[in-house]
Amino acid sequence: MDYDVFFSICQTPVDGFMPSEAQMLRHFFDQVHAADRLGAGCAWMAESHLSCQTQKLNPGAVIPQFEGEIAVNVDFLQLATRVFAETDRIHCGSAIMNILSNGGPIAAAERIRAFLLMHGLRAGEMRTLEVGFAAGRFPFIYAPYGIAPRNAVEAVAWHATITETFEEATEIFLRLLKGEELSSDMLSPRILTREDVRTDDDWDRVLRAHGRTTDLIPLAPRWTFPTVKIIPQDPTLDLLRLTIGSHYPATQVFANSILPCGVFNLSITPGAEIEATHQRMLTHYHPDGGAWSRRLMPRTVLVFINEDPGCTREAKIRRANAQAEKAIANYWLAVEGTLDPLKIEKATTNALVGDTEAIRQQIAERFHPEDRLMLWFDFNNHDSEQVIRSMEAFFEGVGPAVRSR
Repeated sequence: MDYDVFFSICQTPVDGFMPSEAQMLRHFFDQVHAADRLGAGCAWMAESHLSCQTQKLNPGAVIPQFEGEIAVNVDFLQLATRVFAETDRIHCGSAIMNILSNGGPIAAAERIRAFLLMHGLRAGEMRTLEVGFAAGRFPFIYAPYGIAPRNAVEAVAWHATITETFEEATEIFLRLLKGEELSSDMLSPRILTREDVRTDDDWDRVLRAHGRTTDLIPLAPRWTFPTVKIIPQDPTLDLLRLTIGSHYPATQVFANSILPCGVFNLSITPGAEIEATHQRMLTHYHPDGGAWSRRLMPRTVLVFINEDPGCTREAKIRRANAQAEKAIANYWLAVEGTLDPLKIEKATTNALVGDTEAIRQQIAERFHPEDRLMLWFDFNNHDSEQVIRSMEAFFEGVGPAVRSR
């Protein structure tokens, strides 16, 4: 089993305290140094863009109850440069890089190739850049870059349109990363069909917006450009690993028709869907990546571990459960403004909660021995010393025991 660490770098009040941006980054570097020392495989870093506080002033605010910023990191590659310089073993990953914003897929591909050129200058460098990429959850992050409905059809079928837009961005991003010369005329056509919307009534609304009955509606390219090839051209992709953040099977398969791409998944994703993805990727994973393995689907999981000295085992488990329930309740209050007991219970059930012995048992019961977990220790917690103690308790008390099974 592989163990990575996910760093949310989320600046939101906890118990009335909200660290400054500088404090958030100091905490992050202290924690990533600890993760490197403890033997974590990859440091996955959250990335976000544009102020959540300002977006609440606009109509249709997506997280109106949230205070602070989802993540203070806006440039994964800058952060990775410093992490690689200050650590010895740990790899760096983005969770996620939004390829619709910040210049779109062409700019994202060019930045990565530039990073790979510099990263490869260090003699003997073997650590990988693990680029997780997606469209992102919140429209306010990509709308200022022109990713918005262009006509009545796209407005009515926006959920399906943004999926097609992300596939278009994925094709541009991956083909340019691969080193191809590319123009928008060379891209796969994008269309809307009945299968892209949820119900017959939804499709009827799309057809009314379109103005006539048809089985498919072409979508104009979102990006139009003449033949281009990004620079630098020298770096290879040997130190690059790609992971797509999409739950749509067709999108996962399409990405792997171009380059090898793993698939992100969440700990709360139903087990049947996780296993179906593994089975699908056994057939569709790009052959240049070798055989598909379970470690190519990193899975996020919250960790609330307690090994306070001098406490009974019952007290440790009780404290870990109290911390989990409080953190998750605070999260739902921040995101939705409500306390939903069922959501809190489900999230707590899917987290790893307890002392080292309890968490070893939970891992053995819930996960495949070859799974790759993205352990989330800093969830709703600004006590960096406690976060590091939790990491130490896991990697020193849980990790070795589970790995030895």
